[in-house]
Amino acid sequence: MSASLDNLYQQVILDHAKARHGDAGSLDDLAAATTGPHAEHYERNPTCGDEITVRLALDPETGRVADLRWSGAGCSISMASASVLSQLAPGRTLDELAALVGEFREMMRSRGAGEPDDEVLGDAVVFHGVSKFVMRVKCGMLAWVAAEVCGRELATA
Repeated sequence: MSASLDNLYQQVILDHAKARHGDAGSLDDLAAATTGPHAEHYERNPTCGDEITVRLALDPETGRVADLRWSGAGCSISMASASVLSQLAPGRTLDELAALVGEFREMMRSRGAGEPDDEVLGDAVVFHGVSKFVMRVKCGMLAWVAAEVCGRELATA
């Protein structure tokens, strides 16, 4: 990856960390943020202390993700990753969400190798550079793991 592209990706991460999409604020606000079929899951990174609670809500008519909201505290990578996910999840089926999480996980495990599929990952490709830093992969994955658990709970409900 070129240095200029790396810098652009870093800037996108910082922008999402500052202007957090889908951030419901407090857990009380998170509980009030969604209606209909939903699931909520908490994840914590014991290495650095980042923590997040994700609430995934389905549209009762279509079964597609209606909303993904979250509340958390942590580094810019974990907060930006949750922000990007909250923009990518709505409108997807639970199977599509699971596939997206799987693709993101594969990219995050790549240690910077290869080229991620930006057609599938959209703005989440900006975290490809993070995959080079093993200690930061969990930060990037935190919200995605929580959303994955929510999706599984809703699929079996």
